Amino acid sequence: MLGAILLLLALAKPVCPGLAGAASRRAEALKRLLEVFGMEDPPAPPAHFKQPPQYMVDLFNTVANADGVTKNPDILEGNTVRSFLDKTHSEKMRFLFVLSSVAKNEKILTAELHLFRLWPRATDGPTRHHFCQVSVYQVLEKSKPDAPGGRKLLAARLVSLQGSGWEVFAITQAVRDWTEDESSNQGLLVTVQGLGGSPLDPPLLQFASSTDHHESKKPMLVLFTDDGRRGASLPMADFPALQPQAPILPAKTPKVSGPRSTRSLDRLQPCQKHPLFVDFEEIGWSGWIISPRGYNAYHCKGSCPFPLGENMRPTNHATVQSIINALKLSEGVGSPCCVPDKLHSINLLYFDDDENVVLKQYDDMVAGSCGCH
Repeated sequence: MLGAILLLLALAKPVCPGLAGAASRRAEALKRLLEVFGMEDPPAPPAHFKQPPQYMVDLFNTVANADGVTKNPDILEGNTVRSFLDKTHSEKMRFLFVLSSVAKNEKILTAELHLFRLWPRATDGPTRHHFCQVSVYQVLEKSKPDAPGGRKLLAARLVSLQGSGWEVFAITQAVRDWTEDESSNQGLLVTVQGLGGSPLDPPLLQFASSTDHHESKKPMLVLFTDDGRRGASLPMADFPALQPQAPILPAKTPKVSGPRSTRSLDRLQPCQKHPLFVDFEEIGWSGWIISPRGYNAYHCKGSCPFPLGENMRPTNHATVQSIINALKLSEGVGSPCCVPDKLHSINLLYFDDDENVVLKQYDDMVAGSCGCH
């Protein structure tokens, strides 16, 4: 037994201090990257293959391009969209959504109940009904949802009996109640009645349930929230600026004779944008991130030589600094730096720890253009 313990201790000791140092730096870097994305630890990938709700995939494609970069900052309400599937697994029109993954600092902007309306069943004779009334209630007493005081009406409207598709009901106030007091979450009750409130037997309208229908049609709660995390600048609407810029070359490129380092050559190039691809699979995040697989953050590199031309997008301060530096009017004043002067947001679609699908927008993640500052 002692020999086995000594062997394990020997294996646990790092063979090469250099490798151990590199692993430690990698772990620290990934921890810092998680902090940028507002997380302490990466969510665990789903235990089994899980298809994300089509609504969330479509929303991601509406908000972002293939690299996750925001198309238009005005599309999304808030910066987070969370989807929750029903946990009752019942065929009855009772629904329960567990909201424990919603952070305390998230402001609930809008909450929607999404129900998929099935094709109507064939009837033996002509039907007199073309619409029915669908009502959504917040359950106040779990054991007596039909009793007076046992439920509160949240939404009601007429729904056509023709065709199929998604029906969306606003239930924002109920979700705000649940996030303030988790014990008050007794779920939802949905009823279907005739135009005058009369019961329909057999029911002419049915919604897809959590148990008997495909993942893409299951009842779902969608929350639009804002966690208050904002960058220094919001994404700009001029999305075409995100396309790779043509290199800005000097009028005459100096001829290089003899060996010269890449760093030295970089200093001869003017300030411009260069690729910087973040590969989520390479850093071990592909198990929980659905889209994108990675994104191009870009970075700024190059010199800001005197005199600064308009193509270097200098600030007035940078222009003055370059003049002072060129004339040596003040000791210790360097030339301006090549930095991003426009930043754009990206969007991640991912599984959280509870295997809910989340769409989150992060500001100031992509260098849109570079300038001398």
